Amino acid sequence: MSILFESLVFGPISSRRLGKSLGINLMPEIGKICSFNCIYCECGWNPEKKNVARLPKKDVFEKVLEEKLKGLVGTDNEPDSITFSGNGEPTLHPDFAEIIDITIRLRNLYAPKAKISVLTNGTMLHKKDIFEAISKIENNIIKIDGGTYESIKSINKPNVDFDLEKYVEMLQTFNGDLVIQTCFLRGEHNGVKIDNTTEEEISLWVDHIKKIKPRKTMIYAIERETPEKNLEKISLDELEQIAEPLRQLGFDVECYGK
Repeated sequence: MSILFESLVFGPISSRRLGKSLGINLMPEIGKICSFNCIYCECGWNPEKKNVARLPKKDVFEKVLEEKLKGLVGTDNEPDSITFSGNGEPTLHPDFAEIIDITIRLRNLYAPKAKISVLTNGTMLHKKDIFEAISKIENNIIKIDGGTYESIKSINKPNVDFDLEKYVEMLQTFNGDLVIQTCFLRGEHNGVKIDNTTEEEISLWVDHIKKIKPRKTMIYAIERETPEKNLEKISLDELEQIAEPLRQLGFDVECYGK
């Protein structure tokens, strides 16, 4: 069963990576909008027909977030992170850059200890306003789920133009001020074997990380139910083995699994 977030602002919820996370969903409450169609996405598959539901307006977002943050001041639920994720790719919202500015201002007023996090697939980073907005926040967590284009095509199923070499080059322009996240998995989709844990995949993925030089890399295994049922959860021990070559080079790598 897929998970769709029914509120513009939700939580805080406990996040294994971000602590007490106040979630932000800039996508419609009734369906997913994303430039990827990941086989492991907890929100399920992209709808077959274009989602025509309206996106939340920035003034509505500002009002809802301010009310929520005000209500959390002085409680045990003050957030560690204000996290943009939700039902799809948050940077697809046409007012995303302005919404980040609103969030920074309200965070500074009501939750100054909280970090602002965006979980993004990076497909909109070629737009100047999106790149600049992502560069303003503490946790710009950007996806790269494989060492080869073939693997990313099979796992993430991009529905926009995606060139892995150019993508890695673009991530290098952050000059290390970013976080990379990678989901490792094995399985099958539509009769095709999928495995981004092979020696070749990991070697090429490590090469990408060496070029990007992120301040942190988060690698993780599937945690929740996935739209593709024929997938295997990678053990924490295996994730630690995948992380070791980067750690030996001095990279900060966190592993999340069981």
